[in-house]
Amino acid sequence: MISSWIAIAAVTFLVAIGSFLITPRDVKWFAQLSRPQWLVFEPFIPLIWTVIFICGAASANIIWQKNPGSVITWLLMGLYLLVEIITVAYIPLMLRFRSLKTGEIIGLIGLISAIVLAVCVLPISGLATLLLIPYLLWSPIGAYTTEELKQLNPEDA
Repeated sequence: MISSWIAIAAVTFLVAIGSFLITPRDVKWFAQLSRPQWLVFEPFIPLIWTVIFICGAASANIIWQKNPGSVITWLLMGLYLLVEIITVAYIPLMLRFRSLKTGEIIGLIGLISAIVLAVCVLPISGLATLLLIPYLLWSPIGAYTTEELKQLNPEDA
């Protein structure tokens, strides 16, 4: 039998990799957008999201270990999966529609979903909830960055 952490890590990895497969090949539009001068951390964003996904997977594993296979646990696993799918959909959808507003909406949906997840997980495990904090902190930074991109590129908002 496959251990839970391997299954959760595999699903997390497959969803994250899946976003690369559906990302439009033409990313020139996004690359040509004007960026705020303070956006010096952009090269580190993939690393930041990798850490966030690892924290999310660890959180999911903790929840699974608390009550493996129960209906509530499966529902929470579905919510973890939904948050990840929404998160990785940000870039493909924003590029496909060439719309920063689309990115902003997806980001907001992800943040709200992550807040709901954190609230649901809190009574089960404080540590699992703490592992969701990087997502909850980074999402507003991403939303603010997208808003700044909209201001600098109103024709692409």
